Amino acid sequence: MSLEGKRVAITGAFGSLGAVVVQTALVAGAKVAAIDRADAPADTHGAHAFGGVDLADTAQAKTAIDAAAKALGGLDALVNIAGTFRFETLADGGPETFDLLYRVNLRTAVVASKAALAHLPDGGRIVNIGAASALKAGAGVGAYTASKSGVMRFTESLAEELKARGITVNALLPSIIDTPPNRRDMPKADFGKWVKPEQLADVIVFLLSDQASAITGALIPVTGRV
Repeated sequence: MSLEGKRVAITGAFGSLGAVVVQTALVAGAKVAAIDRADAPADTHGAHAFGGVDLADTAQAKTAIDAAAKALGGLDALVNIAGTFRFETLADGGPETFDLLYRVNLRTAVVASKAALAHLPDGGRIVNIGAASALKAGAGVGAYTASKSGVMRFTESLAEELKARGITVNALLPSIIDTPPNRRDMPKADFGKWVKPEQLADVIVFLLSDQASAITGALIPVTGRV
């Protein structure tokens, strides 16, 4: 799938999934701006790196997205990967965890998308990361699934809002992603059933491509064999 000449901003770009998406987009021919709250790594493989950005902060996100668009010579697509996870029952935790996950999982996508709208042309792309678990929540993931449910409804609403401009907005709903932190947290799990970051990256690249122009408002499960 070719992204030749596409200019793509990716948030959460230095994490386990984000780094793979950056590399996959570069291999597909895109020009990439990698944005994250973490410090930029020494080698970003040719991507323009913007570290230390709080994407939930309106001013910081706008500054970073504007700088990304300037570095890339414009912006064709935004991929919102920034996010985090907490396993915590309400009895053991509290509303502060809901506030945190709302801020990191949903607000970052809203704020970055708002900043990107000033740059995205007609026919642009936005891809968000939801969660398959948000379709049916279990004990201990209330805050996480509530925030990811918000991402799903935001995706659907923004897709309708931008239809007239031909800007597509879609979300992936992954199951457990096969990352080093998840392996450490669940050492007895069958990792072979989990979805690989590379598999998610391939779907993202497809959604950014010209071939996906008719898909918008979709919530796409990418769940491996979980």
